[in-house]
Amino acid sequence: MKIGILGGGQLGRMLIQEALKYDDEFYVLDPAADCPCHPISEHTQGNFNRKEDVYNFGLDKDVVTIEIEHVSVDGLQALEEAGVKVVPNSSIIRIIQQKILQKEFYREHGIPTPDFQVINSKVDKITMPFPFVQKLNTGGYDGKGVQVIRSENELNLMWDEPSVLEALVDINKELSVIVAKNERGEISTFPITEMVADPVLNLLDFNICPAQISSEVNEQIDKIIKTFITAAASPGLFAVELFLDKNGKVWLNETAPRLHNSGHQSQEGNANSQFEQFYRVIKNLPLANTTSHGFSGMLNLVGADGYTGKVCYEGLEEVMKLPDTYIHLYGKSETKPGRKMGHINVLADSRERLLQRLAEIKSKVRVTAE
Repeated sequence: MKIGILGGGQLGRMLIQEALKYDDEFYVLDPAADCPCHPISEHTQGNFNRKEDVYNFGLDKDVVTIEIEHVSVDGLQALEEAGVKVVPNSSIIRIIQQKILQKEFYREHGIPTPDFQVINSKVDKITMPFPFVQKLNTGGYDGKGVQVIRSENELNLMWDEPSVLEALVDINKELSVIVAKNERGEISTFPITEMVADPVLNLLDFNICPAQISSEVNEQIDKIIKTFITAAASPGLFAVELFLDKNGKVWLNETAPRLHNSGHQSQEGNANSQFEQFYRVIKNLPLANTTSHGFSGMLNLVGADGYTGKVCYEGLEEVMKLPDTYIHLYGKSETKPGRKMGHINVLADSRERLLQRLAEIKSKVRVTAE
């Protein structure tokens, strides 16, 4: 089968690495000549945000999928109309890639999500009480396009673009669930993961799986996941990101219609990884067993502040000496501050031991430049 992927980044790379044990041909569309997928796939240099590029790339493929949601949905829709299978379908990608449509989708389907107001520009009348979060309608990624406005004195800092203004949740924990659905209607979820964000970069620092939550919170999440996957009406693999507030209520923050950073620990932490699962969704195969192997976690390797250029990984040899520790690098030759360059997965027999080991590894490793 010819499988086309829009985007040639690390998510596509790890999907292909997992799926190479099977018998398919992989093609990627990406503007970068040295994208991470380039060495292990048939790479077409082009713009996945351009309808013509997407259409021409996908027309001879058996199935087209994405590893980034910021793609030309019009191109994907044209492929569907030409008879090419697109997973997930263009309708749900269109909804998710626009924060305004995404939030309205949650409200329409009765999914608990923080209160919000839609604005077209910063001169619109603001009715959302302070403090609130401004999320740009399109283009946000890895913490970019999101900011907190805490008082009237900060209104001048607002971006002058269509946005969602969202009530600021008093967060106890940030949680994530990877859920998959194939064309047969089979649905499978990975165990709930707890996410710890870097307060400076506003992106994921490390994961803890399983999350430490009550059965009542688990029931809220189950209901949200079932409602979302039914309403999405599409095969695919989705990362559903959630807030647990300090009153014990769960809110859906946002969804990614693709493989996700919050599922990386599944590579060694589960019977099968999110990458194996997504491959099976793409091929409409029976979904994989997602049973956990005890406690697992993931530490992001991101470019250190002040370093730009040819990447240098400090401390990896020390990490290699540690048991139940697995390094995954993304094949990116150039680093810059905050850029995701790889991750390290860790297994442990208790939550406390897992947290100790993640902290130990974080103190040993740094991503700098030569």
